[in-house]
Amino acid sequence: SGVSRRELTNCDLRTSAPGFRESLISLTGLDPTAGNINVGIISLQRIAKTEGSTLSAIPYKAPKDARKAYEKGLDAVGKGNSANAHKYFETAVKIYPRYASAWFQLGTVLQNENQRDAARTAYTQAATLDTKFLPPYLSLASMAYEEGNWTEVLNLTGHILNLDPLNHAKETNYILDLDPFDCSEAYYYNAVAFYKLNRIDEAEKSGLKAEHILLVTRYPQLHLLLAEIFAEKHNYATAIAELQTYLELVPHAKDADQVQEMLVKLQSLNGSESANKNPDHE
Repeated sequence: SGVSRRELTNCDLRTSAPGFRESLISLTGLDPTAGNINVGIISLQRIAKTEGSTLSAIPYKAPKDARKAYEKGLDAVGKGNSANAHKYFETAVKIYPRYASAWFQLGTVLQNENQRDAARTAYTQAATLDTKFLPPYLSLASMAYEEGNWTEVLNLTGHILNLDPLNHAKETNYILDLDPFDCSEAYYYNAVAFYKLNRIDEAEKSGLKAEHILLVTRYPQLHLLLAEIFAEKHNYATAIAELQTYLELVPHAKDADQVQEMLVKLQSLNGSESANKNPDHE
C-alpha cells in the first residue's frame, strides 16, 4: 500500500457506507509488531440515504421479465459468457427502457467487445435515466480520459465528486473507504484533467484526495502526476518523495529510467535550493 504498519498506528480507521453514519476508530496504541491487529467490532448506525450510490432504485420498478433477463445477464458475466450477457441485457432494456442498471451493464459488455460508440450510448442512457447512479458516469469519464477530452472529464467527474461525502470533508489523513464504489478513480481523472488544463491548484487538491483514499494504489502514475505538480510549485522535496513512491510501486516500469533521471534532477534542484537558503552551511 506504500504505508508502513508503524505509520498506520498514528492514523484513524474510518468506516463509511451509503446510508450509515461513519465510524472512527483510533489506531494509536496498537502493537505494530503483532501478526494480526484486532480493532474490535465496527458498528455503523443507519441514517438517511447518502446521495450518490452504486445501485439504482429504478430496477425495482422493472417488470418481472426484465429483472429476470437482467439477472441472467449478470450470471453470464460471472461465467465469462459475453455473448449471452449482451443478449440478456439487451432483452432487459427492450422490455423496460428505463432500466438504468441494465443499460450500464450493457455498456460494459459493449465496451469489452470494442464497440465504443454503442457503449457510450448505453452509458449515457443509464446516466440520463438516473443521475444519482454513478457507475455510468465513471465509465464515461474513463472513455473521455482515454480520448484526452479534458473538459468532458471535468464535467463527468465533477458530477461524481459533487455526490461524494468525502469531497466535502476537510480530511488530510489516509482513508479506507469500504463503499464498493470508491471515488478514487474519479479523483485521479479529475486531477489529470485539471493539470492538463493548467489549473494546478485544483489538480493538486484532487490528486491528494485520490492518494489519501486509495491505500492499495491501482494508479501508480498518480504519484508521477503529483511529482510534476509539486515540481512546478518548487516543492522539490515532496516531488522527490512522490517519485520514490512510484519507483517502489513499479520498480520495473517502462519509464523507470526517465523517472530516475527526473529524480536526479529534482534532487539537484532541491540541494541548490537548500544551499541558497543556508549560504553559511557547510
